[in-house]
Amino acid sequence: MVESLTASYGSWKSPISSDLIVAGTIGLGGVRLDGESVYWTELRPTEAGRNVLVRRTPDGKMTDITPKPFNVRTRVHEYGGGSYLVHQGTVYFSHFADQRLYRQDADAEPVAITPEAALRYADGVVDVQRQRLICVREDHSGDGEAVNTIASISLDGSTEQQVLVSGSDFYSSPRLSPDGSQLAWLSWNHPNMPWDGTELWIATVAANVLEAPQKIAGGINESVLEPQWSPDGVLYFVSDRSGWWNLYRWQGDIEPLCPMAAEFGSPHWVFGISNYGFESAQHLICTYSKEGLSYLARLDTQTKQLELIETPYTEIGGIHVAPERVLFNAGSATEPGAIVQLDLTTQTLEVLQRSSTLTIDPGYLSVPQSIAFPTENGLTAYGFFYPPKNQDYAASSNERPPLLVKSHGGPTGSTSTVFNLKIQYWTSRGFAVLDVNYGGSTGYGRAYRERLKGQWGIVDVDDCANGASYLAKSGAVDGDRLVIDGGSAGGYTTLAALTFRKVFKAGASFYGVSDLAALAQDTHKFESRYLDGLIGPYPEAEALYQERSPIYATDRLACPVIFFQGDEDKIVPPNQAEMMVNALRAKKLPVAYVLFAGEQHGFRKAENIKRTLDGEFYFYSRVFGFAMADDVEPVAIDNL
Repeated sequence: MVESLTASYGSWKSPISSDLIVAGTIGLGGVRLDGESVYWTELRPTEAGRNVLVRRTPDGKMTDITPKPFNVRTRVHEYGGGSYLVHQGTVYFSHFADQRLYRQDADAEPVAITPEAALRYADGVVDVQRQRLICVREDHSGDGEAVNTIASISLDGSTEQQVLVSGSDFYSSPRLSPDGSQLAWLSWNHPNMPWDGTELWIATVAANVLEAPQKIAGGINESVLEPQWSPDGVLYFVSDRSGWWNLYRWQGDIEPLCPMAAEFGSPHWVFGISNYGFESAQHLICTYSKEGLSYLARLDTQTKQLELIETPYTEIGGIHVAPERVLFNAGSATEPGAIVQLDLTTQTLEVLQRSSTLTIDPGYLSVPQSIAFPTENGLTAYGFFYPPKNQDYAASSNERPPLLVKSHGGPTGSTSTVFNLKIQYWTSRGFAVLDVNYGGSTGYGRAYRERLKGQWGIVDVDDCANGASYLAKSGAVDGDRLVIDGGSAGGYTTLAALTFRKVFKAGASFYGVSDLAALAQDTHKFESRYLDGLIGPYPEAEALYQERSPIYATDRLACPVIFFQGDEDKIVPPNQAEMMVNALRAKKLPVAYVLFAGEQHGFRKAENIKRTLDGEFYFYSRVFGFAMADDVEPVAIDNL
């Protein structure tokens, strides 16, 4: 056994390099079944962040379906999702560059079936009887807000599109009954987000119209998600009417199927989310989460008995079911995200594709510990703690590691325990990491989610600060080297924590919000009223917006910050970062600003992902004065 070297935290040499991460990692999503074939999308940083549609046939052969330069990605709601569908070997997909729908028959080139226009499409289904697609359509051709509808498009694009449902601000999840006679869908209106309140509707399908529309469930205070028809034509859905996203069905009356203090749904930031599917009329396969961990189960729809299916995974989603098998996205603390197939007869698991093919010695990997810690008002918050881990090094007994607190985006979202090389990048170099599920996160019921109601910039910031203080007081980390980072809404929480609390000594904002009023006035339709619930209506609550905006309180900010931003970001425009950077420069505080050309909200290009990892680590090395083991490209830091 080789004795560990003694070296300061942060200066450890790690085999988990940024080059390794971007070269050996892809994003996986959008699993679909078509006959015996399985389809999914791969986000490839090494192909400039292109989303490629992949098919796997029963013989195990994997083929790229969409040729270069096609990028399978829609911009409906800006966040997209539900960007393609497959029917009998023919693929229909949205191409990111022009947002047109394309049809691609087997072994043929893609052909556009929608016109060159300011239209976007998502979340489609095939209406076989009428030879058309039914999907969500977003029209940006007029002045003011985009107009969202449910529309039909002929399969070859030869006839004019028909609007089937209109009048609400938002739509999702158009779903046809097995016999094609009924359509179910979800709608909601400003200022609600889909996790606040939605409505579930059904109507009879006629030639080019829907007849006798009827609201089944939902309202302004009930979040209904994921309508699906069983093989025998019964409508199922997820609702949080009990305080938890649970399963229900409608047969003239609403019937709960498996009441539990667990979440069978997740926030619909993107289209196409699927947390259950039907093996048969009598059995459905579902995933649910409790206290941040996911489980797979089979529900008997007649007896309502829920049977747990054992898997090694702690994060499960993207459920798609066929007789005798289920496909899903999964991962765990020691397994990177993967597309997995489970044989329901033999209970055999098969990994079809991994997000990372890298093999790393466990001696360099930190396994997260689920922690609960006290926060304001006598409440408890949650997170996952990763201690430093590198088999080649140890620090002196009187040194405690620096701590990086990670604040997830959303803010209505959550973090998970899925193996994350970007976290291991930090822990293998001697940092501890705390990934916080602050009040407002999903996975803990509606009451926990609503802790953030009117309290964004308060509850999330307190929970991140209290989590860091809890670990510092326990002796697990160095209270003088606490840093925080986050992207988007997590970037706002980061900037607010650095500005309004004195716990953190430095931080990194990834496309984060600094001026809440500017965000309320200059963002896309989907989120344009999001802040009504998180802070208050604008401009009525303008004073509150200013009070919680870091840009108006830079006199209280007294620590170094680094900013990473895409120049094409429509959700949090670059001026949000630049206002803050200029204020810090004027204050003579150490500050760095890295702007990426051609990037939007979230970074997809390999070279930019590498730059953010190395750049943030370099920034802290200069701030705290520890030596880096790696030779990385320096970041220009003003006022250091």
